[in-house]
This record gives sequence, structure tokens and C-alpha cells, in this order.
Amino acid sequence: MATQFDYDVAVIGGGSGGYAAARTAAQAGLRTVVIEGGKEVGGLCILRGCMPTKALLYAADVLHLARDAPKWGIHAQEIKFDFARVVARKDALIKEFADYRLEQLSQGRFKFIRALARFHNEQTLELSNGEMLTAKHLVISTGSVVSKPPLPQLRELGYLTSDEALSLSALPKSLIVLGGGAVAVEFAQFFLRFGVKVTLVQRSGHVLRDFDLDAALELEKVFCREGMKLFHNTKLTDASRSGDLKRVCFLCEGKERTLEAEEILFALGRSPNTAGLQLEKAGVSVDQGRILTNQNMQTSAAHIFAAGDCAGPHEIVHLAVQQGEVAAHNIAYPKRPRAMDYRLLTNIIFTDPQVAFVGLTEKDAQSMGIPYLKASYPFNDHGKSLIMEARDGFVKLLADPQTGEILGGCVVGPMGGELIHQIIAAMHKRMTVHELAVMPHYHPTLAEIWTYPAEELAAQISAA
Repeated sequence: MATQFDYDVAVIGGGSGGYAAARTAAQAGLRTVVIEGGKEVGGLCILRGCMPTKALLYAADVLHLARDAPKWGIHAQEIKFDFARVVARKDALIKEFADYRLEQLSQGRFKFIRALARFHNEQTLELSNGEMLTAKHLVISTGSVVSKPPLPQLRELGYLTSDEALSLSALPKSLIVLGGGAVAVEFAQFFLRFGVKVTLVQRSGHVLRDFDLDAALELEKVFCREGMKLFHNTKLTDASRSGDLKRVCFLCEGKERTLEAEEILFALGRSPNTAGLQLEKAGVSVDQGRILTNQNMQTSAAHIFAAGDCAGPHEIVHLAVQQGEVAAHNIAYPKRPRAMDYRLLTNIIFTDPQVAFVGLTEKDAQSMGIPYLKASYPFNDHGKSLIMEARDGFVKLLADPQTGEILGGCVVGPMGGELIHQIIAAMHKRMTVHELAVMPHYHPTLAEIWTYPAEELAAQISAA
């Protein structure tokens, strides 16, 4: 006699990946439940990630442009800002996004339960409301949490995480940012442009270690020009209080350095949010808390799948959505499995200039032994960017030396997060540099800058 389950699919987590899995499973006719135990509903992207940070960054961009208005012959009165209104606008936007996600989760296509969940056994969940439920298949999409700091002294001293930074009611006068990734550089420039004295301290040799060095150096050049101080190749050694200020000590190039500021922003990454799930009772293997999956998003327990930041390997929201959809599809249609394909991996940093890449970076191609040719073109020699007074940065293309197929693209410059999508589209259709070079582009536009490296590479590679 067949075992009866309460649900065909139980999804743990109602963020972007979990919602995508539940929607896909429900559309396939599977009895589905979503269990969300967070204090708020919406997931990291909506509540404390993509949307609130970009709302603040856009405000910083507007402020920066207003202060730069004389470049265009425009003279305004003294430029001021009301930080409380900046935050209030962000909060109103986030409430709108979160309310819509709650509506999506609650509209009846699947059961929605507000509770924490953990495994009782491989197909049974214990809920914090005292209930137990069973499911034939499960999808874990519990996201991530801010990583713990490496120094106990830092924990004792206290610091801001990205969560607290988003809810500040007043700006500190000075700030030490620990980290060099997306969260660190985006917040660093936001605070800098709102008048905070910012010093960025990072472990690696340059910011944005996932990007090529030329991109990192271009962003660092802008940061230094705007007044930010940067320290590279550091190791934290101590943290303490000095009167009303917080003090950080670190090694930098063999020398002991000490910095003091009103506040510290800890931005050294996030960790999978899996500690309370009791995954060992379900036979789900992890590596330092990260759930291990195959390309079908299936865990070591064949009936359990995972999606989003808790599984990785990339903490990017559109990938979490794809992973959730792939997981649910493979549950619903096991004879027609789908696999994740990271060939079009994209990363965008919403600083000014924006920084983005898709596909292979040079250092990845080199580490994997993949042959390539490259060409780049600067924005300081491009008509539309000169009109915009956006002279920093460049675009770069990587191509197969034999076929001319585009292997990767990078942009550091105005609207870089938008411009990279032209190369995403080209790579999606496996276009060559020859095809991109002859594709019509309206003049004057930012997008036409891609034709210059494409033409340079096309001249070097024989068309098939």
C-alpha cells in the first residue's frame, strides 16, 4: 500500500527561490505548501538586499548629479538632503514589494504557513507552531545570514551589518567598512556621497575579487577621487573602543595600522541559513553549512532539492529563481529533467560607475586554460558618455580565437548594469563578434560602444 503524504511538495522558505519553486510546483498540479519562519515575508532581495540598497544608491546618484550640475552650466541653490525622507522613500518602496510578495504567497495556489521548520526525519517536518507535516518531496530555500566576524573583540565592540545599515535613522560622521565585495563597495559609496568620512579595509589585494583586476582598479580610482581611503591585503588583529569612537587594528603590508571611526560596517560576506534545519536527520549533505546539490538542484537525499543562497554556488537572486524553477520542474517531471547552466553567469555592482560581467572573466579563462582574445574600448572616447560627463570605465569582450563566439563581456561605466544585458542576449544566442559588430546600433547611444571591441576582434578572427 502506497504511503500517504500531506503534500506532494513542501518548500521551506518563502523568498525568491522558494516562491519560484512553489509557483512552478503548483502550476504542475502538485499539492504544495510553503513554510516561512522569518519575522517578515519577502526574502533577502526584497527586504534587506537588492531592492532597498538600490533605492538608497539611486538617491546617492541623484545627489551626486545635483552637486555636479555646474558641469552642464546648471546652477542650483545649495544642495541639501533630508536623510529621514531618503530612508522613508526606501521603506515605502520595500513595503510595496513585500506586500505584493505576501499577496503572491497567500492567494491560494498553495498552502502558506507562517512557522519555522526543521526535519524530524527524511520526509517529516516539525513546525514551531507545534504541527508536523509530511511531504513526498521537499525544496529547501532558506537563504543566508550575515557571516560571523573573525574577531571576538569585534563582536564585543558592536558593529553595523547590512541589515542595520539599511535601517539607520541618522548618518554616522565617520565609518570603517570591512570588506571589498558588492555589499561593502555599494554601501561605502552610498555613505561617502552622503557626507560620511569612509575608510574601506579589505583582506584581498583589490575590491571585487570576482572581477578582473582592470575593473577593480577603475572603481578604486573613482573611490579615491571622491575621497574614500582604501587599505588592501589586510588582516584584522584587534577591535576596541576609544572614547566615543570605535577602533580597528589590522596588519597591512607587514605594518600595524589603527583606524578610528564613529561606526563600523561589517561586510565580509554571508553564510547559508541552514543551522536550525537538522539536515542530518534528512540525510542532506552540507559543506560548511552550504547544501550540496547536483546540476538538477537535487541534494544527497534524492527526494530533497535546494535553491538559492543556502545552496549557492552564487548568491544572486535571478539564479535563485531559476534554481527554484529547475528544482520544482524536476520534481514534477522526473523523466524530463532540467539542469542549471551557469555559462551566462552575470554579476552587477551598482556603484557609480556600475561594474558588470557576464560569462568568462579573463582570470577564469586563464585558470581553466580556455584560449581567448580580448578587446576593450574606453568611455572617455565615446560620444554619448562624453555628453553625459561619464568618462570613467570601459567595455571589454572576450572571444574564441577560432570561431569568434563571444565568451564573456565586462563593463565599468554609466548604466553598466543595463549595458551588460546586450552581451547576455548575444551570448544566449551564441553570437560571434562578427555578428555583434554588424548589428545596427542607434547613434548616439551608450550601447553602440560594444561595436568597437567587437569590430577589433572581428578583424583578428576569420569569419566561419
